[in-house]
Amino acid sequence: MKIHHLNCATFCPPLVGKRLNDEGFMVCHCLLIESPAGLILVDTGLGQKALANPTLHMPPGTAFMLGPKLDQAETALRQIERLGFSPRDVRHVLMTHLDFDHAGGLSDFPDAAVHVFEDEYQAAMRPSGFMEKNRYCEPLWEHGPHWQRHRLQGGEPWFGFAKVRALPDVAGLADELLIVPVQGHSRGHCAIAVKADSGWLLHCGDAYFYHGEMESSGRRCTPLLSGFQSVAQFDGVDRRHNQERLRQLATQHGDQVRLFCAHDPTEFLRFSSAR
Repeated sequence: MKIHHLNCATFCPPLVGKRLNDEGFMVCHCLLIESPAGLILVDTGLGQKALANPTLHMPPGTAFMLGPKLDQAETALRQIERLGFSPRDVRHVLMTHLDFDHAGGLSDFPDAAVHVFEDEYQAAMRPSGFMEKNRYCEPLWEHGPHWQRHRLQGGEPWFGFAKVRALPDVAGLADELLIVPVQGHSRGHCAIAVKADSGWLLHCGDAYFYHGEMESSGRRCTPLLSGFQSVAQFDGVDRRHNQERLRQLATQHGDQVRLFCAHDPTEFLRFSSAR
């Protein structure tokens, strides 16, 4: 498999600068995987509709608070076309969760099978409580995606995680693609593991937001991002527990599994420059 690291949206919150992180902005770190059976996306970032009408395709006030660049060239669709592919070549989309900045491009790939944990699907379709009712944007899936819903039960152990599920129906890559439950940020949040030539890549979605949170010396995060994670979380106990498990994974198995989150530009630059 050939793996591309894509930034599918840039966020520049006003008046924040480097109090946010080392670079002063956030990215939407997605993966594009070239497989023998077609293209596979891990998350989509923002898409064409979201950029054309952000008020409808983002939660209230989000565009003002996060300052998205709204650059069509950054969408997964346009980047895939620049690589010489068609949107129809995307056969599978693997979702870490269904927040707008991860699912905003689903409608750009209407023919793809969209893989998501059942709990996350239920949270998006039948939101419960203030946070869920204000985080999901129904217009992002009004086109009727081909949902492939996966339950949390069962699974196999994987580097200390007990219920990791393989995806045997994804392009015949049962041993190369795994979904790893790391709930907390959202009800059905997961990480996506991809077997690369040099070992495993683990897309952690929003399980953490700053590279310093995975350091072996202990958690290090900017106050702004630490506060944001607490405000945006569905379950704080689960989020902190799973974040600690990811930190242990990075510390104990960093030579076998390389972790990155969705929004840290330092990590994105590290991985994209290493291609």
